[in-house]
Amino acid sequence: MNSVVENLKFIRQYLHQHPELSGCEKETAAFILEKCIHLNTSKIIKNIGGYGFLVVFDSNITGDSLLFRAELDGLPIQECSNLLYKSIYSNKGHQCGHDGHMTILFGLAQYLSKHPILKGKVSLLFQPSEENGKGARSIIEDEKFSRLHFDEVFALHNLPGFEKHAIIVKENAFTAAVKSMAIRLEGKTSHAAEPENGINPALAVADILQIVEALNFNQPHHQDFKLATLIHVNIGSLAYGVSACDAEIHYTIRSWSDENLENLESEIIKILNEVAANYRLKAKYHFLEHFYANMNDKDSVDVVRKAAKTQNLTIIENDFPFKWGEDFGFFTKKYKGCLFGLGSGKDQPALHNPDYDFPDEILETGINIFKSIIKERLNIS
Repeated sequence: MNSVVENLKFIRQYLHQHPELSGCEKETAAFILEKCIHLNTSKIIKNIGGYGFLVVFDSNITGDSLLFRAELDGLPIQECSNLLYKSIYSNKGHQCGHDGHMTILFGLAQYLSKHPILKGKVSLLFQPSEENGKGARSIIEDEKFSRLHFDEVFALHNLPGFEKHAIIVKENAFTAAVKSMAIRLEGKTSHAAEPENGINPALAVADILQIVEALNFNQPHHQDFKLATLIHVNIGSLAYGVSACDAEIHYTIRSWSDENLENLESEIIKILNEVAANYRLKAKYHFLEHFYANMNDKDSVDVVRKAAKTQNLTIIENDFPFKWGEDFGFFTKKYKGCLFGLGSGKDQPALHNPDYDFPDEILETGINIFKSIIKERLNIS
């Protein structure tokens, strides 16, 4: 293994060992920034949308402006592995592979530093807070970013369950539209011996759970796929002389399009209001994490396919979108672009499993596919 790849492997494992949660990526950003300032860049724009930053390579010759993104944040997961570089923090881990994504983007920065582009502009975005769905929005709404122009945006995500180095593509929706929903029901306490003197939400909760469950159409091959997953239920408190007066229900809802997600949201709200009225309860709700569907442009997918062929990589055409959310959908809602997959091994533990670890052998593949996209889009031989 050459020294450049060996150094990238060291960087990836260091990042794996030092994960930071969404919105708290100060040291992660500083670590990569310190390495980027020694490169031959046009400029670096810091503190975008929090700890995000943009590394820019500008030829100053007319051509497309391309953006490539990687994520800075880890997960609130306790890693269970015997790795020499396992996370040094309790309940913090890089079990989504963002350590690998960052390293790929830094490796691309190293390449562009040594091989300046001959036309156009390439910007590398290190984005905070992907896991909670807030990062892309905060980046796009930041004035330092919103005043910039991009013709096309790209990102990759490693995908366990697929052979290593394979490139996974799909036109239109690549990942689901996802929202988290918190519901609160408010009744009236009474003595547990006299529940008739209060308003207990238990039966309302039971009705809501059953009616919402009946809404599900968990058929991913179908365009009308929709799924409301129960996350958390809490009723009353551990006071055995008191009949419960309030309840909380949390769902994560998802579908293949933003429009269908809004329809599912409306159905649940209607159920909530009808059931609450039937049991004389006050109903409140609010939404938490929100991920737009990643809508891949056909032309952008085609350039990924062509880049994969150039690299002699296996191309897998996915039949339907992935059910999970990815906030790159906020970028593809605003810009022409593509999110695609990079296979990280058929026998690799699943994303967000406590024993997941990004395989270092696919780092070069990620860098090379991005290099080929740049050469194709900027017509560089």
